[in-house]
Amino acid sequence: MIYTGNLTNHQNRHIAIIISRFNTLITEQLLRGAQETLKMHGVAEENVTIFWVPGAFEIPLVAKKIANTNQFDGIITLGAVIKGETSHYDLVINVAANGISNVSLETGVPCVFGVLTTDTLEQAQHRSGAKSENIGTDVTTSLLELLSMYDQINQL
Repeated sequence: MIYTGNLTNHQNRHIAIIISRFNTLITEQLLRGAQETLKMHGVAEENVTIFWVPGAFEIPLVAKKIANTNQFDGIITLGAVIKGETSHYDLVINVAANGISNVSLETGVPCVFGVLTTDTLEQAQHRSGAKSENIGTDVTTSLLELLSMYDQINQL
């Protein structure tokens, strides 16, 4: 038997989006991509809850708190960490990536990683839809496929 996620039957999903206010020029574009993708696949606007946090560092803590409410089928995390001249970039991205991953593993609520990690603002703009695909769209599609896979596994 082969199992694969699909993009249908998501009308009754409840989705949380956690988004960083830091670098809003980028993160608002990621949010737009995520919202459009959810709408395109039938997720009702009233079933999407958006949580604004100060930066990527705070995303894992809020994700865990949200996951523990048992009110959401999945969590989309969005942010943009642009490399600067200090090691702050490495610290923030490691906390964000490991923390988001741990939330999924510890709670069983799928969390997808939509935190851009780029060297320049121009790279972040490209990855948020300015000149290529929008990572907000990509991770949202991944979440919907993952939720579909969860449904299939639950029927085993």
